[in-house]
Amino acid sequence: MEEFLHDIAIHVEGYYQSLVDITPKLLLAILVVLIAWIIASRVKGFADQRLKRRMHDPLLAAFIANLIKAILIVIGFLFMFRVIGLTGVAQSVLAGAGISAFIIGFALKDIGENFLAGILLAFKRPFSVGDIIESNGVKGKVAALNLRDTEIKSDSKNIYIPNALLIKNTLINFNSEGFLLQDFTIGLEYGSDYRKALELITEVMKADTEIVDKGYSNSAVVSGITGNTIQISIKYWVKTDITITDGKHRSEIIMKVAETLQENGFTIK
Repeated sequence: MEEFLHDIAIHVEGYYQSLVDITPKLLLAILVVLIAWIIASRVKGFADQRLKRRMHDPLLAAFIANLIKAILIVIGFLFMFRVIGLTGVAQSVLAGAGISAFIIGFALKDIGENFLAGILLAFKRPFSVGDIIESNGVKGKVAALNLRDTEIKSDSKNIYIPNALLIKNTLINFNSEGFLLQDFTIGLEYGSDYRKALELITEVMKADTEIVDKGYSNSAVVSGITGNTIQISIKYWVKTDITITDGKHRSEIIMKVAETLQENGFTIK
């Protein structure tokens, strides 16, 4: 029994000595990570300001600044592993266990895919900050492009779409050179004076000061027949800003069109 307790004491003492030996390295490693994080944050802020002034493209400037920060943080972690002495251990584990490397690679596949997709989106420029886009069943205003996802604001909600989904799936940009396309459909009773209705709708759009003619035709056309209802599609352009793109202006136009048609004897269905 005494020999057993003596062996335990020796092992505990060995673990304690190992902990004492590695403590300075752990403290130094933590210090390295903190310094790397502080430097990366400062560099990101500086780069973000300079790039936005020079590039006049806040989306791309913010993405590049975040990319620089991420690279600096990764470098900091590499130094941390070197300080602790885990570089050789990590290499041995990866070299001796192919299945581990496969699992790690599979787990990080989505992260790497979204990161590369973010780079493509940043340079391809299918949208800018403030644009109204729709993809994967989500429609809203672009708030930011991050390394992994794109932030969209919709109905006071922050929605984050992985960048890879924006690359793989259909993406609709409702903006064009600072203008937003709005549209809606209204139904009229079969047998109505359709030409008169189209003229009234056109007059409503011309009278609205927020609707602009930017080279594309603002239009009201008969788009189809559903049962005993004639479908009329209305499309028009407005300037993109907070007061216009929150849906209130579109609501006002729909109400004006409905009221004008009803005042002129049309039945809306």
